Amino acid sequence: MESTRQKKVSRLVQKEMADIFLRKGSELAHGKMVSVTKVRVSPDLSFAKIYISIYPSAGQDVILTAIQDHSPKIRFEMGQKVRKQLRIVPEIAFYIDDSLDYIENIDKLLKT
Repeated sequence: MESTRQKKVSRLVQKEMADIFLRKGSELAHGKMVSVTKVRVSPDLSFAKIYISIYPSAGQDVILTAIQDHSPKIRFEMGQKVRKQLRIVPEIAFYIDDSLDYIENIDKLLKT
């Protein structure tokens, strides 16, 4: 069960990450749209799991690797934005959110 503070921090991180990907998304994912779907923060607020969705999904492993390679730079940018709200900027890890692919697959199976 997430605490209220965890929920507030996860919403803040999600908002700032979405803004960073909106501005810098073209250099990390050429011709793809990257959106932040969910953020999970640890109870001590020191670690954040960021789930991203990449559209179109072809080649998303390459883009995930590029984003993971740039994660220190992305964390620094996020730290510049949230330094007034958070004492410690959480370590970040990126994961693919494949729920949209799963929904699309179920839709396809139901139509046939």
